[in-house]
Amino acid sequence: MNDRGEGHTFKRFDGQLSNLHLMVTKMGQSVHQQVQDALTAFRTQDIALAQKVLARHSDIDRMELAADAEIVEVIARNSPLASDLRLVVAVSKSVGDLQKIGEEATRMALLLEEIRLESSTPLIESLMDGVDRMGVLVLSHLDTAVGLFDQWDEQKALYVIAGHQRMDGDFQAELHRVMTCLLEESLDVKAAVRLVLLAKSLDRIIHHALNLAEYAMFEVYGGFDLSSEA
Repeated sequence: MNDRGEGHTFKRFDGQLSNLHLMVTKMGQSVHQQVQDALTAFRTQDIALAQKVLARHSDIDRMELAADAEIVEVIARNSPLASDLRLVVAVSKSVGDLQKIGEEATRMALLLEEIRLESSTPLIESLMDGVDRMGVLVLSHLDTAVGLFDQWDEQKALYVIAGHQRMDGDFQAELHRVMTCLLEESLDVKAAVRLVLLAKSLDRIIHHALNLAEYAMFEVYGGFDLSSEA
């Protein structure tokens, strides 16, 4: 009787862990889409798409709250240890960074709206190209980091961590070119300030992506092999 009861408990716990994994995977995909749409809206000056990004912000917040509630439930009911605890902690930390990335996507969409409302001067093409190149770097880094949720992959995590310094250098060089363009061109001051703020948002997203990879490594490197545990 007790053995059967324990088996049921273990199955329920496994189901909760799988659900946690699914929740953070879906949240990662949603956040990645938010950033991509915010960048597309900025590049094409698509206010309607920017407004969609803003409208979906509450969805990201709901995902964070749901994941937090599930994490509390898992810890309270099961007191996880070893690899299970590492997974729960990695998910908890990741959810926090994903929510912050979602906030940066929302901030970028708001900046586009403000530029369009306050500036009558169209943004310079060379400037837009620089922002676009920064966006490509950020999306590539974020895509690999978010992909870790689909599979906790040690090599992919190492790729994100090892490539961060090089990629950050490329990003800073592109940022410098954008700043130089801002100084050389007669651009509306408010639009220039908002472009700087957008670049700062992109920079923060890069660092949150690095955090995601480090959480994955925490889950992988804990002295326990998930595949060999009972």
